[in-house]
Amino acid sequence: MNKIILFLIITTSLFSSNIKKPDLQLKADAAVIDIVYNDNKLYVSTIASVVNIFDLKTYKKIKTIKLPKIKDFMGDNVNAKVYSVDVLNSRILILSQAEHGYRSVFLYENNQLTQIISAEKKLSIAKAKFIDSNTIAMALLSNDIISYNIKEKKQNWSIQASQSKFSNFVLNEKKTEVVICDESGDLHIVDINDGKILKTLSGQNLDNVFQVDYKNGIIATAGQDRRAVIYNMKFNSAYYKTADFLIYSVGLSPSGKIAGYASDENNNVTLFKTATKSEIGVFGGNAMTITNILFLNENEFFISSDDKIINFYRLN
Repeated sequence: MNKIILFLIITTSLFSSNIKKPDLQLKADAAVIDIVYNDNKLYVSTIASVVNIFDLKTYKKIKTIKLPKIKDFMGDNVNAKVYSVDVLNSRILILSQAEHGYRSVFLYENNQLTQIISAEKKLSIAKAKFIDSNTIAMALLSNDIISYNIKEKKQNWSIQASQSKFSNFVLNEKKTEVVICDESGDLHIVDINDGKILKTLSGQNLDNVFQVDYKNGIIATAGQDRRAVIYNMKFNSAYYKTADFLIYSVGLSPSGKIAGYASDENNNVTLFKTATKSEIGVFGGNAMTITNILFLNENEFFISSDDKIINFYRLN
């Protein structure tokens, strides 16, 4: 019995020693929902009516954008969750919680916060990102995807990707396509210009896909079925890696050569090479469920979770 206990202790110690800890940490004002990298700055949306901006030259918080609080069903003022954030040039796009289960969309520019979509529209928007300076892509919980003209305040097109509940979307680098994932496990690739479905990818994830990323012709998914799927669009091929726990988050390096996924119940993230499937390493130190894996380049990346702390790692 003592030998068994000693073996388990040694095995656990060896495994723990192989888990890389963060090189440094950033602290947001509240638990993190979304993170975006732009021009040496990290933009962080939180559950507490704020967007934090960090300078990645100094790793210091340099600005906080405050969103209006909302009234809950009891009539009390409470913080609004900021579901997504995006940046294009000097404009910041912010999607936040509104009253009665609806959403508000704001633009922040020149230190001014302007509401462009209010709760009066009665839209349950799950995510909003820039297409160009005058156009945004929005996804509703109903899996309706909308191209919206900010300047003219009207929809360019709207399409329901499927009957399944929306989970996540990602735009490609040129912002000509959007990949949508949902509860069905299928992925739908939609043309940004006209809203037509170009392709549906199916058969790899068998259940809800929580998150998707798309870089340099490589698509990666994070699945409830404990599968992280890699689609190579250039070669029309796909495979998946399995985990012992639900995979809540996934991210790709800019080249698409490296993928990271939330790989276990201890909130560790495993990185691997997408071409060879070979493991690069396991990265830990995350206190809560992983929300984002964001690569800055081929060597550096951030991991956020349902926590204030955002961890930063270097491969070399």
